Amino acid sequence: MVNFAYFQRLGKALMLPIATLPIAALLLRFGQPDLLDITFIAKAGSSIFDNLPLIFALGISVGLSKDGSGAAALAGVVGYFILTQATTAINPDVKLGFFAGIIAGIISGHAYNYSYQAKMPDFLAFFSGKRLTPIVAGLCCLIMAVVCGEVWVYVQQGIDNFSGWIAHSGYIGEFIYGVLNRALIPLGLHYFLHSVFWFSLGECTKVSYELGSSLHQICLNPSIVSHLSIGQMVPNIDGSVITKIADITTRGDLNRFFAGDPTAGVYMAWAYPVMMGGLPGAALALTLASPKNKRKLVGGMLLSLAFTAFLTGITEPIEFSFLFIAPVLYGIHALLSGVSMVICNSLGILHGFGFSAGLIDFVLNWGLATKPWLLVPLIGVYFVLYFVIFYFAIKVFKLPTPAVDDEESKASQEVELNPVAYIEALGGESNIISVDACITRLRLGVNDCSLFDEEALKALGSKGVVRIGKKSAQVILGPKAESIANSIKATMS
Repeated sequence: MVNFAYFQRLGKALMLPIATLPIAALLLRFGQPDLLDITFIAKAGSSIFDNLPLIFALGISVGLSKDGSGAAALAGVVGYFILTQATTAINPDVKLGFFAGIIAGIISGHAYNYSYQAKMPDFLAFFSGKRLTPIVAGLCCLIMAVVCGEVWVYVQQGIDNFSGWIAHSGYIGEFIYGVLNRALIPLGLHYFLHSVFWFSLGECTKVSYELGSSLHQICLNPSIVSHLSIGQMVPNIDGSVITKIADITTRGDLNRFFAGDPTAGVYMAWAYPVMMGGLPGAALALTLASPKNKRKLVGGMLLSLAFTAFLTGITEPIEFSFLFIAPVLYGIHALLSGVSMVICNSLGILHGFGFSAGLIDFVLNWGLATKPWLLVPLIGVYFVLYFVIFYFAIKVFKLPTPAVDDEESKASQEVELNPVAYIEALGGESNIISVDACITRLRLGVNDCSLFDEEALKALGSKGVVRIGKKSAQVILGPKAESIANSIKATMS
């Protein structure tokens, strides 16, 4: 269970660099010729995608550090440069890519935790404490470079074989991916699936070209680009003139989508029918299937969560509203997600997002997508499908629905931002070892999970508690989780 808790902590650390994607996607899209056609805005956005491995090194090292120190961030940057350059010098065929940021970030975060309070002899006192961290991280990354230079080709081969199996096993692999994407959410491990498919699967090389008076960009298979040169025409784009060919390849479904790869978006398009159509339909079903005297309160809660899912693609609050009270509904949700993946790819729909599959990304990235108009009726179909299946499953199998009463609602409004109330509900300050947050959940290290007062947590707005062994847990709170975690830490400090 300790290892599982650590993976949760790493998953939380991954969220910090992922949070840079929305601004990168916004700038990149608004700068494109089909929108504002402003080159420097597009360049500003592409600069984030081009340096994403470095950003991951920086973000993960901060996320894993005990106090989020800037020294940990510096160590992550130093470690990343040493790891990548030394590995390439040892074996030019090794391309760590996105994983270089993850590896350097993990090493540097732990290097900080073990060295930031270290004391040195007087004649080396300048290098004590936090100033020692970049040195320790650099040396550790140098050692790791030796390891990666010798064995990473085999690790990458294994990763490529796994992702390649999913990618080339047709409907079976697509269905498995869609199911796993939702099934791993209760454990907080879905970010690892994203890391492989969004940031590592497949590769292309960016080619900049002029067409008319505008500068455009496309990302093509490296085997095609190897036969191109500056001044030539891009294949199948009449009148184009190549102005620049990137020196490095772009990897991952999400990165390739925003780089202009016409084959990317395979592992993102499926989410639009589920998040914009399916979950709002589920919310309506849960509301209408509730007792008549509770519908107004249940509807007020669920329909606001449904609108959040529709607009932004943030789905965990509504998913956790029925995960704990009726797990069979969540199982149906995961299966329908797999079906959506199969349907979208069978129809040739390719779409992507910088944050999540909500209306904002749906409209903003329309110009990069393939057959995005087919998603419109599919979203409607999924709304009806979820509503019918959820409603009749609840009625036929007499499944429970979210229960809310007036007193509970009022109590939640009065104390939901009171950190003292949360501390007491979590068993008191002496029971809390660590507290952190990702987008929608508190991630806790505690002495004993059995000391939690779940009724009090529910009154404070919790959608559920996930226990991982005796000493680790997650409390699902929705988008307010980060502010609550900060308030709890400030109160306990």
